[in-house]
Amino acid sequence: MTFAAPHHDPAVLRKSLREHALRLREQLPAERRERLTTRIGGHLEGLIANLQPRTLAFCWPYRAEPDLRAWMQAWLAAAPGRVAALPVVLERHAPMVFRPWVPGAPLPLDRHGIPHPVEGEAVLPEVLLIPLNAFDDRGYRLGYGGGYFDRTLAGMRAIAVGVGFEVGRVPSTLPQEHDRPMDWLVTENGAAKART
Repeated sequence: MTFAAPHHDPAVLRKSLREHALRLREQLPAERRERLTTRIGGHLEGLIANLQPRTLAFCWPYRAEPDLRAWMQAWLAAAPGRVAALPVVLERHAPMVFRPWVPGAPLPLDRHGIPHPVEGEAVLPEVLLIPLNAFDDRGYRLGYGGGYFDRTLAGMRAIAVGVGFEVGRVPSTLPQEHDRPMDWLVTENGAAKART
């Protein structure tokens, strides 16, 4: 399915790119998504071994995103002292905080229906695994339009790793001044430094 630009207004175009990428991802059969996620995990393994974070943030899978929970459990179990973290939205127009994630711990749903830790001291991840809806080779991504990761990354020195399926790759996301590019992109086709 090809993307047809319906308009010249960047905000409208970006919304269309986001919706098109989401539609393509959600149309992937569950078994295919699982296979692609396994390949993503293999590429992540090599990249994270090179980056060597002690604290690694990821996102709970939402709307057919790659499900990294099993991969994160294996990463945690592979060495003592590692910390996995999930983002938590405390205020709508503020940066997110990150709290430790322990497999099996109860996680209430936030207002979007996404499980998140409500207790625990905030941690500062060295590396963030950030979901990609539409994304381009320069590392710019379109999330869900709330700007949470842009605001969060603006005040952090963490390495941002965009994680997603190739169906979301586009020539350009039409980045805006406030957008923060990813440092790395990881898809089922491999891990690559963003072309800045």
